[in-house]
Amino acid sequence: MLDATTRSGGTATVSPRTAAAELAVAAAGPVAPTGFAARVTRVLLSPWSRLSLLVALLASAATTVVLFQPQELLTNGWPPQLGGAAAALAYAVAYGLCTVAFVPRPLLNLAAGALFGSQLGLASALAGTVLGAGVAFCLGRVLGQEALRPLLRGKWLKAADGQLSRHGFRTMLAMRLFPGVPFAASNYCAAVSRMGLLPFLLATGLGSIPNTAAYVVAGARASTPTSPAFLIALACIALPGLAGAVVAWRKRHRLRGR
Repeated sequence: MLDATTRSGGTATVSPRTAAAELAVAAAGPVAPTGFAARVTRVLLSPWSRLSLLVALLASAATTVVLFQPQELLTNGWPPQLGGAAAALAYAVAYGLCTVAFVPRPLLNLAAGALFGSQLGLASALAGTVLGAGVAFCLGRVLGQEALRPLLRGKWLKAADGQLSRHGFRTMLAMRLFPGVPFAASNYCAAVSRMGLLPFLLATGLGSIPNTAAYVVAGARASTPTSPAFLIALACIALPGLAGAVVAWRKRHRLRGR
């Protein structure tokens, strides 16, 4: 019976069976961690750990906003080092990050109009709106969806999830057109549902135009509160809110019956 190796002239020769076994182990790749390391990895990547990370990130962002007080832009203005399109682009990025940190969009829209005027302010505010919504959606989808979906057991929660999952674009478009659902809440609701990212961004961009434009124009014309543009902007802010309240009142019985 032959050994695994035989010596000939001071050299070791590996048997074909041993060589095949070594090649198979090498092809299988690195061995998965076992024991304590595997348990730690599972805990860190578990749905509830990722959800805890999301909560910690949002809490930190909100705390940062409270400390730095971005609403001072309305009184102090934009830093003089930036101007024109560069300032509008920088404001759009800051706008998006602020919406993730729960800064109210009406305040940011008014500031965009006051800082950049109607046209450039509207472009900056819309870009920031889509950016902030996209960041919130991705954070919620990656860090929160797997942990939160099993908790969708109430009638209202199931109804909202089913509507967003099956008719995501038109549902989100309606939510953006008719104020009533907070911006951040709608972002994370869509992330937990099975709605796709592209329909979500398209519906957000299109549905946010009327309300955003109204606030931006109001901010741009705030120095002349009796001007027709300012009064029309105020009407455009109030009427969608009233229409949304009427629609919600008429749908209340249908929602209760589900």
